[in-house]
Amino acid sequence: MGDTDPQAVYHFNGELQLALDFFKRTRSELSTLRKCRVWSDRIQVFDVNGNYFEIVGLGYLDPDIRPVLQSINAVFKPDQIHNPIDRPYKEFKTSKRRPWAEDRVM
Repeated sequence: MGDTDPQAVYHFNGELQLALDFFKRTRSELSTLRKCRVWSDRIQVFDVNGNYFEIVGLGYLDPDIRPVLQSINAVFKPDQIHNPIDRPYKEFKTSKRRPWAEDRVM
């Protein structure tokens, strides 16, 4: 995966809402999301077919990465996302599901 060119690329300029809007627009071009790779300077979101899109200029060191990962339902630990690692990227599965009636008080 990742050997081909991305379906779409967005260059992050510091405006979080524009990045979230980019994900909303390009989401329909992919099949079911499978995983994302978060580098120190970019994020790539892959579908089950290996197609992907990316945001350049936004990585795991940026505080804006949390809402972006939450928008694609990535499974990650918010308190540890900014920790540096020895590998080139962090990889997370996407399409996290919430249990039924999670928001109800019993």
